[in-house]
Amino acid sequence: MIPFSILDLAPVTEGSDTSQAFRNTLDLARLGESLGYRRYWLAEHHNMPGIASAATAVLIGHVAGGTERIRVGAGGIMLPNHVPLQVAEQFGTLASLYPGRIDLGLGRAPGTDQPTAKALRRYFDSADAFPRDVQELLHFFEPVQPGQLVRAVPGAGLEVPVWLLGSSLFSAKLSAALGLPFAFASHFAPDAMDEALALYRRDFRPSARLQQPYAMLGINVVAADDEATARRLFTTQQQSFVNLRRGRPGLIPPPIDDIEAFWTPTERFGVEQALACAVVGGPPQVREGLAAFIARHRPDELMITTNVFEHAARRHSYELAMQARAQLEQAG
Repeated sequence: MIPFSILDLAPVTEGSDTSQAFRNTLDLARLGESLGYRRYWLAEHHNMPGIASAATAVLIGHVAGGTERIRVGAGGIMLPNHVPLQVAEQFGTLASLYPGRIDLGLGRAPGTDQPTAKALRRYFDSADAFPRDVQELLHFFEPVQPGQLVRAVPGAGLEVPVWLLGSSLFSAKLSAALGLPFAFASHFAPDAMDEALALYRRDFRPSARLQQPYAMLGINVVAADDEATARRLFTTQQQSFVNLRRGRPGLIPPPIDDIEAFWTPTERFGVEQALACAVVGGPPQVREGLAAFIARHRPDELMITTNVFEHAARRHSYELAMQARAQLEQAG
């Protein structure tokens, strides 16, 4: 059975604050480790009141320091916001502190709006810069060569797995050309998933970092003891998407009883498209939904994200997801 992993945005819920969000993140990471999840990734976003993972490398260090075995990483670092050398130094530091446990996923979107991108002091006018930045970053992880004037200290010579993230064909092509593992953001932008996977697998070139293509897919999972409860929990994420589309991102809202009264038909259509890769329900629905998704798309790994309001419900959802995995493994 393929590995399951966790994607966390360190959500800040209404009535709470970032300190509590960080406590919840570490608690969830420890739970994930005890349940057998392979990785715990955090994502870079800026100027989003409901997402506390902006300083992603710092939070990765917090989580890695509070766990023992689970891999911890970025899903991802938005490279246009950063200088490659500094990213290499940050993740070289993390890899030195927590050997064999740090992943670096890279994205080419700014992870924010244009005014915030400007405030980050990086001016990213063309996707052409991203491949150069990726290759520069990879170079800083290579052993230092004679006469090399600039090196990442720490970073040079360390084995830090580098992934490319994407929601289109761009990063699929680049990760195939560079021989890197690829993670597709199907949990919020699934439209090009099948085409991107096919392209990546077809065009993959083995590299010193990876001999065979390795593709991870994101999926929303909201599991509860019964389907009605799960559907209600899912309204938190549905509301968050609508609020973002309305230009009013805020703290993560509590679930509501009547989502139909909240959104317009057009908003509903948009959310259902964005969240098409979602498994929501009680244990039978979750088991069947995960089995169908895996059988259809054949990922090498699943990255599960569960965006619900109550931390206890979020923990329980990840417990049920791993129970479903165990049942699927047992069934062969």
